[in-house]
Amino acid sequence: MAARRGPVQTHSSPSRSTLLPAPWWQQAWVLVLAGGIVMGLALGVRHVQGLFLLPVSLDRGWSRETFGFAMAAQNLCWGIAQPFTGMVADRFGSAKVIAAGLLFYAVGLFLMVHADTPAGFVWAAGLCIGIGLSGTTFGAVYGALSRLVAPERRSWALGLSGAIGGLVQFALVPVAQQLLGAWSWPGALIALAIAMLIVVPLAFPLRSEGAVALAAEAEQPLSAALKEAFSHSGFWLLNLGFVACGFQLAFIATHLPAYLLDKGMAPAHAVTALALIALANVLGTYAFGLLGARHRRKYLLAGIYLLRAVAMALFVLLPLSPVSLYLFAAVMGFLWLGTAPLTNGLVSQVFGLRFISTLFGFVFFGHQLGSFLGVWMGSYLFEQTQSYNLIWCCAVALGLLAAALHWPINDRQIARPALNRMPA
Repeated sequence: MAARRGPVQTHSSPSRSTLLPAPWWQQAWVLVLAGGIVMGLALGVRHVQGLFLLPVSLDRGWSRETFGFAMAAQNLCWGIAQPFTGMVADRFGSAKVIAAGLLFYAVGLFLMVHADTPAGFVWAAGLCIGIGLSGTTFGAVYGALSRLVAPERRSWALGLSGAIGGLVQFALVPVAQQLLGAWSWPGALIALAIAMLIVVPLAFPLRSEGAVALAAEAEQPLSAALKEAFSHSGFWLLNLGFVACGFQLAFIATHLPAYLLDKGMAPAHAVTALALIALANVLGTYAFGLLGARHRRKYLLAGIYLLRAVAMALFVLLPLSPVSLYLFAAVMGFLWLGTAPLTNGLVSQVFGLRFISTLFGFVFFGHQLGSFLGVWMGSYLFEQTQSYNLIWCCAVALGLLAAALHWPINDRQIARPALNRMPA
């Protein structure tokens, strides 16, 4: 009889399965490692797409707005698909969703190479990869880990998996640059598609079908959970605040290389900056994951958005140099994805784990709406003004607004009557 992974028992006597040691592939460190690698590869390929902006645009004869719109569509499709992939994960388990997401991602990268029209490029980079991202990143991976890891280790698991993902992102920056130099952009995309297929088996340990929810959560239907969340003011504030996060990160990841080239800096500086962001993200995500277990998450989130706004304002106002660029990359990287485990933890803290992937998926839609605006507006405003200054100002203003929105969130756990009927 196979051991179940990390169930919360609702009976006074433990079952036989809880007394057996879990197989090695169900140990917490394996779950965290598998989730981190999958998430890091998915986010890493997205992180380096800014390096493909100029090569693809010049080769195809497209404007920057064409490439930017495809990336914006990718972020929007990601956000729209996330609640639905979350529902599938909550119903049928995260492993199936993660495996399917990796396949969608690989197909999207392959089709990007063969898309010779802007519409075809949007279908490949936007729709296919957007759906792939919804099944391979925060919603699916963090949802699985939240259910499979014991509550007292949950913040550690989310933080460490995010840190591992950041380390994979860091490694992908020089790898992508080398692939571009050796095989041009079509060969680089094909190599990344093959990498997606290779890691499909890592979805297997993240099966969450065996996780057992609290009795009160198990009795709650999805419709009631959605009604409960959408009537909670904190749920809407998280959505609105996450818009700023997506706007800032997507704009920087997509347009920072082009911004630096326009300022006369060498391409190597852009590659180094993206690598520093990914490396600092390793430390930041892990640190904020641990801090989320000791401090109120809403205040940590407010602090992240405030510090981001200050960092971006100083970066734009001060003279640009390699030193100022690398300092900015290090600070932004430390603050880069620390919002994800904190926001996911806040959702589970208030609403429970039964529909964590679904509810986080709705919150994440706000993030991806911001990502769409950040990528598309960056391209559109540049084409109109031949400058990124206005979009930098928007990113700073949204950071200040997000800090203000997170402060008043009601983060108390919702008490449900069914909890009183649980056996002692």
